[in-house]
Amino acid sequence: MEYVIVNGEFVERSQAKVDIEDRGFQFGDGVYEVIRVYNGKMFTADEHLERLHVSGEKIGLKIPYSVEELKVQLAELIIKNDLKLGTIYMQFTRGVSPRNHPFPAETIAPGFTANIKHVGRPSENMDNGVKALLKEDVRWLLCDVKSLNLLGNLLAKQKAVAAGCFEAIQHRGETVTEGSASNISIVKDGKVFTHPATNLILNGITRRVFLDLCERNQIPFAEEAFTLTDLSEADEVFLSSTTAEIMPIIQINDKPVGAGASGPVTKKLQELFQQEIEEQCGKIM
Repeated sequence: MEYVIVNGEFVERSQAKVDIEDRGFQFGDGVYEVIRVYNGKMFTADEHLERLHVSGEKIGLKIPYSVEELKVQLAELIIKNDLKLGTIYMQFTRGVSPRNHPFPAETIAPGFTANIKHVGRPSENMDNGVKALLKEDVRWLLCDVKSLNLLGNLLAKQKAVAAGCFEAIQHRGETVTEGSASNISIVKDGKVFTHPATNLILNGITRRVFLDLCERNQIPFAEEAFTLTDLSEADEVFLSSTTAEIMPIIQINDKPVGAGASGPVTKKLQELFQQEIEEQCGKIM
C-alpha cells in the first residue's frame, strides 16, 4: 500500500484528491522539489528544502512549514512506504480559489502534496554515457524558480526522446544554458565550465555538490557561460541532476564528444559524488 501526503495528512494513494480549482492544477501556480533517497535516507535534504523556500519567496508563495518540519514529514513518508532507493516529489501551490489570474485577495492555505517513487540509479547511462541534441531555449526568463510551469522543458525533452536521445541541450542564441531537466557542463583541458547561477538556469543541487567537490579536490572550474562552439570543441560534456546524478554525454546531434566515451574528469567527479552520497546515506549496496 502506498501512502502520500495531502495538505499535511498521510493518506492512501488511491484516496488522494486535489480540488479542481487548485491554482497549481489550473495555472501551474506553485513550486516543487525532488529529493533522492539512498538507503532510506534523504540526500542533500536541507539544500533542496531551502531552495523550495527560496522558489516560493520568488513567486510570493509562503511555504507554511520550516525545513525541519518538512524533513520530519518526509522521513515518515519514507518509512510508511518502506522506501530504500528512489525519490520524493513534493509541491506547494497557491491553494484553492475560484479561477482568476490575480492572486486571491483573501488568505488561503497553500496546497501541499508529496509522493514517492521506488527507482534505481541510472548506472548503465552513468557508465556508458548518453546522447543529446541541441534545442533553442524558448522558456520564460525565471528559470531559477523551480516552478510547476514546465511545458517548455517537456517539449524540449520530448524532442530529444523522439530523436533517440536522453537529453536536450538548450541554448539562447550562441550561449548554452542548461538541459531540459539537468544542468550542462563541459570540460576543456581539465577545467570544468558551467553556466553561472543566474535567472537563465536552475541552480541544481547536484551542480552545487559537484562544484564544491571540485573546490575541495583541486579540480579547476569556472562558473561562466560557454558557447555552442565551446560545446562542440569540449573534451568532455556531462549533465547533472538529482535523478541522473553525474552522467557523461558522449554524442551531441550526430557528433561524438571527445573520444566518444566518458572522460577522466567526469569519472573522477562521479567517484567523488559517490563518496559524498555514502558519507550522508551510508554505503550503497
